[in-house]
Amino acid sequence: MKWIIAILIFSLLILFHEFGHFLMARLNGVAVEEFSLGFGPRLLSAKRGETRYSLKLLLFGGSCRMRGMLGGTEDEDGNLSPEPGSFQAASAGQRAAIIFGGPFFNFLLAWICAVVVLAVVGYDPAVVTSVEDGSAAQQAGLKAGDTITSFMGRRVEIGRDVDTWFVFHDLSGGQNVTLTFKRDGQTHTVSYTPDVQRRYMLGLTYSVDGDRAEIQSVSVGSPLDKAGVRAGDVITAVDGTKITTAKSLYRYFQDHPLGQSSVKLTLSRGGRSWETDVKPLKRDDVRIGFGYNLGRTKTTAPQVIRLSFVELRYWIGTTLESIGALFTGRFGINDLSGPVGIVDVVGTTYEESRSDGALMTWMNMINLIILLSANLGVMNLLPIPALDGGRLLFLLIEAIRGKPVNPAVEASVETVVAVLLMLLMVYVMYHDVLTFVSP
Repeated sequence: MKWIIAILIFSLLILFHEFGHFLMARLNGVAVEEFSLGFGPRLLSAKRGETRYSLKLLLFGGSCRMRGMLGGTEDEDGNLSPEPGSFQAASAGQRAAIIFGGPFFNFLLAWICAVVVLAVVGYDPAVVTSVEDGSAAQQAGLKAGDTITSFMGRRVEIGRDVDTWFVFHDLSGGQNVTLTFKRDGQTHTVSYTPDVQRRYMLGLTYSVDGDRAEIQSVSVGSPLDKAGVRAGDVITAVDGTKITTAKSLYRYFQDHPLGQSSVKLTLSRGGRSWETDVKPLKRDDVRIGFGYNLGRTKTTAPQVIRLSFVELRYWIGTTLESIGALFTGRFGINDLSGPVGIVDVVGTTYEESRSDGALMTWMNMINLIILLSANLGVMNLLPIPALDGGRLLFLLIEAIRGKPVNPAVEASVETVVAVLLMLLMVYVMYHDVLTFVSP
């Protein structure tokens, strides 16, 4: 079932992307010769007007083939003469609009889905839920109920804005925590040095209120990360002690604090049980001294529309930060996921959502569409030849030079980069398969 759902989601993302190219081509007078879902041999096709609509064998892809995408016909002097109604006959601005149409429609799909999710289950207001007694945060004046509007210089509109900061950044001992919050209509800014607690850690987070001890996140480079444990795995035993709920896991660690000795974890992933020995890492734990909300709260219709743009901004920003983390070394190539990894995430999310009912299953699937669609839009706009962003880059060069780049040169560069991207995809898929088949 998870493969069917994953294929449907991929197909929806591709159709929206290619429809963006298709619509902008038609609006700018460019003929579309074929609009297809999938690659390879045609399974079904029908021609309407000048466009053939096709369903092809391999559904992980699609295309909008326009007339004269690369060049035109040569005249007696060897000069290219674009065909009327072809892509190359359009102005540079029209071509840019056609190319941008694909990623734009991915952002549009993400926004539409965000409206649905926000209307049904609400948003996660960035409210302080608790402040530790005697903590530096309490001494700085922070109270439960305060609404965070800025954290460490970053604008905050939803609770995940704070949560994501910790994904891409670390607090070190002696570094001040700076945040701005609203209380009773007044804005306050505080800065304090957080408390530091030396402890041993495995590198996981989980919700104490969960029905089972499901791992919500795994810190990059942590013992669990190195052991191949990932978000979505469920802890069922620790050192032979059966764990049935998240609270029982919490109580176990309260009664058996982590130390220098290795811990044997029994975990479940996709219905398979496996074990791993992990040695806790000694570290200085910087405690910010307060908890913040990540739960959903319903809101008004005007707020739903406004917050849907916030949601889109969040996922675009998170994708860009993830790309930046690859270059800074915080994330590595093995942290990338290809189709196999994404299908696994879709399947795991679907299976785990079924117990919460049909509504929550749908909401979680739509949330995945938001994430994947925004991600696809951003990735396609990267200035890499063979991607939409690469084509926009060539158009920028054309605008600067005052004449187009030689189509043969552009095609050669795109071919080389496409091969390199294909090799990267093969490696990522290989790593996904290894992770999928062997915990």
